Amino acid sequence: MAIIFFIVIALAVIVGFFWTIQVMVFKGKWSYFIFFLALFLPIYITTLSLTYQATQSAELVMLFQLLKDVVVILAVIFFILYQRKMAQYEFKLKLVDILFLLFLTLAFLFLFLPVGESNFVSKGIYFKNMLMPALVYFLARNTDFKDLEVKRLFQIIFLVAILALGFNVLEGVLNTHLQSYTGYALFNHGIYDIEPTGNFGLSWTFETQLVTKRFASFFSDPLELASSVMMGFSAGLIWFLTSKKEVSLLYILVMLCSIGSLFYSSSRAALAAFFIMLFFLALVFRLYKLLFVGFVAFMGLVIFAVFFATDELYYYVLDTLTFENASSVGHVVEWLIAIDSMIAKPLGIGLAMSGNLGSVTDEVRVGGENQFLIYGVQLGVLGMLLYILLLIFAIFKSLKVFRTTNNLMTARIAFTAAAVKVGLLLPLFTANADLYAYVSWISWWMVGYAMNHYEQKDESYVEA
Repeated sequence: MAIIFFIVIALAVIVGFFWTIQVMVFKGKWSYFIFFLALFLPIYITTLSLTYQATQSAELVMLFQLLKDVVVILAVIFFILYQRKMAQYEFKLKLVDILFLLFLTLAFLFLFLPVGESNFVSKGIYFKNMLMPALVYFLARNTDFKDLEVKRLFQIIFLVAILALGFNVLEGVLNTHLQSYTGYALFNHGIYDIEPTGNFGLSWTFETQLVTKRFASFFSDPLELASSVMMGFSAGLIWFLTSKKEVSLLYILVMLCSIGSLFYSSSRAALAAFFIMLFFLALVFRLYKLLFVGFVAFMGLVIFAVFFATDELYYYVLDTLTFENASSVGHVVEWLIAIDSMIAKPLGIGLAMSGNLGSVTDEVRVGGENQFLIYGVQLGVLGMLLYILLLIFAIFKSLKVFRTTNNLMTARIAFTAAAVKVGLLLPLFTANADLYAYVSWISWWMVGYAMNHYEQKDESYVEA
């Protein structure tokens, strides 16, 4: 059975990859790399797990691992090749561009500086993983899609959200994780030498403190699923608000599926982030009814936890809020270790020295459950501040594009970019969330696309 699943998913990925290369080479559509990423990144770990389970080949796993990077690099190459006058290319840098360049330049310096205990290969891998979303952003900064092309991208996002809940429901009915069938534990042990942990033979991430299952659908783990549903909900909401009511049923379905997957993931940080995102969206649109609905939903959860939940669930919530929960305590300990490192060495201790990336070994790792502190430990206080400023201005500039553009599709992209980045702020405090390639790379593409239309007056405002 594993062989059949592997063959089906491998063929789908390979066909998608070569279709993307074909349109890049023969049609000059280098910007179509984003369609491949939007379809491949959600099933990335599932593809790798099935590959290793079926073939036991680390080399074949590496081949599939490289596909996402190869597509991006080829897109950059074909972008350059298809520029008729590359020497006359105008570099019109926006503030977000400058912050991104400064952040990457600092990381590039740390790649070669004799700082830290990690070897050059580990540093190189870490830098590569920082560079890839920046290249995605750069390509989007030079992308100008037609309305139909933007619509196709959103349709992929809708499809991912709906299918994610579909697999969640299947997991719930069978009361087992999809990862138990895809060889997730075998893959981690064989490729990364990570032993299975937890009561379900996967990792502690797949269960709550009450030893109940947390599901991840076809994503790498429940935390990635929880972060990724922000994309589906935001996209569904903006299309619902900007479309005719007779065609709005699909967008309602997408939002409901996203909320459903959020509950299946049982992520406290993502659930809190979802309410923060609702508050942000309500302020943006002055949707005070949405704000009221969010408040009622939140109070409903509080009332349920206090008066109707089991004693185990009540104390679970209470311990979470008071940071006495084991998981919460773990986060705090990691934060304190990282902060202590930053106080001792405010200029940074080097790349691949913090976080949960594969090139970061346990022997040298300092902290690792807060994306801001991860960069602070490695790149110093300056690196952390650049990253924070990058996120802040990415949100506010995208929001400005949403409010000022005359093109509906551009407005939808800009809105989704801002909403997702806001929704990810809280998960960034409790996880190395930049590892979640689907939501990270696609949202950076959206920010880049929005910046490409910053202060442009596109007159093609078309109702979709």
